[in-house]
Amino acid sequence: MRSYNSKKHQYPRPHPPLQTLRSARVIPLTLAAWNVRSLLDHHRSNRPERRMALVTRELARIKVGIAVLGKTRFAEQRNLEEVGGGYTSFWSVRPNAEQHDTGVAFALRNDIGGRLPQGINGRLMSLRLSLRRDKFATIISACGPPTNSSDKVKDKFYEDLHALLATFPKSDKLIVLGDFSARVGMDHAAWQGVLGPHGLGS
Repeated sequence: MRSYNSKKHQYPRPHPPLQTLRSARVIPLTLAAWNVRSLLDHHRSNRPERRMALVTRELARIKVGIAVLGKTRFAEQRNLEEVGGGYTSFWSVRPNAEQHDTGVAFALRNDIGGRLPQGINGRLMSLRLSLRRDKFATIISACGPPTNSSDKVKDKFYEDLHALLATFPKSDKLIVLGDFSARVGMDHAAWQGVLGPHGLGS
């Protein structure tokens, strides 16, 4: 405890209240998007660890708090906690009618609280997190259809995405992560700060 002098007495200088210190502390959160290209484990595989265990181990190594995973190819919606891995995974349903390259998921570090992710379809999933001072962040996991898909399939994906965005308050901090299967071109000079020098397409 520090002090300051008056003319006759020395008074202790109070520290800020503990609650103020806690509310002022900002905890960084690392987000990641990963096209895993299938998390299905083949029964003939001789790999000692399941694919999801390998993914969570890598996320822990690079200290990712929340990861969105694309093209998981899971056909059912559920959650899975990797014992010892420190993450819980939630993935969305892939209806039988959808292509086999769909499937999205969230991998959340176990110390991160919040509402459970909501599966929309095999290509979209959302998560709403509580921030400080009654503010919220919405994170969307997206996996766009391949470039060789029909215009009807592509339009349906973006219609679903726009409909999902409309369900959240405009005051939310919005973060959209994933693989949109898009070729953005190579004219990075026209899109400085947005497009890097290694784009594909025309």
